Amino acid sequence: MGADLNVAAGLLALRRSPPRGVHWSAAPGKSHQANSRAEPASKRHRPHPTTAGPCRRVASAKCKSMVDGNFEDLPNAVIKFNPPLYRQRYHFVRDVVVQHEPKKVADLGCGETSLLWMLKFHQCIELLVGVDINEEKLRWKKYRLSPLIGDYLKPREQTLTVTLYRGSAVERDSRLRGFDLITCIELIEHLEAEDLAKFPEVVFGFLSPTMVIISTPNSEFNPLFPVVKLRDSDHKFEWNRIQFQMWALDAANRYNYSVEFTGVGNPPAWAEDVGYCTQIGIFKKNPTKAVGLCVPEQQGEHVYKMVYTTTYPSLQQKKYRQCAVVNEVISQIHDMRRELLESLKAQSDRDFEAMPEDTDTSEAPFECLRPVLAPLNDKMEKIPKPFCIGNMFYVPLERLFSLPKVKHLCINIEMLKTLIAGTVTLNSDGSAVMVDIYDGRDDE
Repeated sequence: MGADLNVAAGLLALRRSPPRGVHWSAAPGKSHQANSRAEPASKRHRPHPTTAGPCRRVASAKCKSMVDGNFEDLPNAVIKFNPPLYRQRYHFVRDVVVQHEPKKVADLGCGETSLLWMLKFHQCIELLVGVDINEEKLRWKKYRLSPLIGDYLKPREQTLTVTLYRGSAVERDSRLRGFDLITCIELIEHLEAEDLAKFPEVVFGFLSPTMVIISTPNSEFNPLFPVVKLRDSDHKFEWNRIQFQMWALDAANRYNYSVEFTGVGNPPAWAEDVGYCTQIGIFKKNPTKAVGLCVPEQQGEHVYKMVYTTTYPSLQQKKYRQCAVVNEVISQIHDMRRELLESLKAQSDRDFEAMPEDTDTSEAPFECLRPVLAPLNDKMEKIPKPFCIGNMFYVPLERLFSLPKVKHLCINIEMLKTLIAGTVTLNSDGSAVMVDIYDGRDDE
């Protein structure tokens, strides 16, 4: 489609009658039709017999519930999705995140924040932003995005900041420029014609993310539902596949993106030609072409209202890194110490069994054995081993630094020494951690 795409004409096309022979049932006394390709009479899809009865009187408010897979109130519904359609859309985004590992992700029209909640568990994401016009809903749902106790007990590798803004998808806010991924899940069909015309310029031209995922209902699927024409009372339009693809290709061409089309919500076997229930466009910025056709006059404009922001604990923050290092060091020393005590006990038992039965000696079966600890790992023979002097057990810092997790958390031995200082006891030259080998914790 040309650059001068007429959006209003596209919307009017939704109201045109379909080819002859395509009909579906609605409320008594009314007739609704949907766009579809003409087919031979022998292959035309007619409403399933179970669309008669109570389902023919389903109100518009229940349509969205049915499409999303909640059928408890619709005993005669024909189409069921498992998992529910909204979850399939979220899982689709999740799979894209797993594949491309974006660091900065924004969801325009985030609504219940369910997608944000799902995405916050992905370690690659460092900035997660939700935008919605309903401030009250954002304030109500923000708590599900707050860090939990487990997030403090096991901090993330990278810092994650979650922010919610009250704003519109067609408003320009420079804080969302240059993201790796922006999602618009079931959003564009809620836009008035004027806002829909602004949408590509704002999202692709101004925000200019690396990737954009846009999902919207496929109106060709609607005849399979025994309900009114639009799936939600707030929808301003619903496009068939050709309409959506023409709009998407025009936006992609204008702002130097490529676009691929797919969807979720498979149709039943007897209606495969209608396509997916939800159609999806995946837009990727074309790196070979010039970027910046739409240069904003005010680069630093902030029009969104911040409703909530929080930062999750991570190992990039010193206090959490220090806590992780100290816990790992203490745990490893405890294991090494226990291994030594078990070897001493085993040797004591062998010595006791080897002693003559009749003896008048008053000495203990063995005097406090304090040998140098045997190698804990043959591959680490070149690294200084733990050792005992008197009742003290020493673990060289070099040995601790060689442990995979400690080495991952510390750049060098000096950093290890700095992080554990004050929480464990070091020997006089600061080269080893020292603990009492008989401190009572492992006594049986």
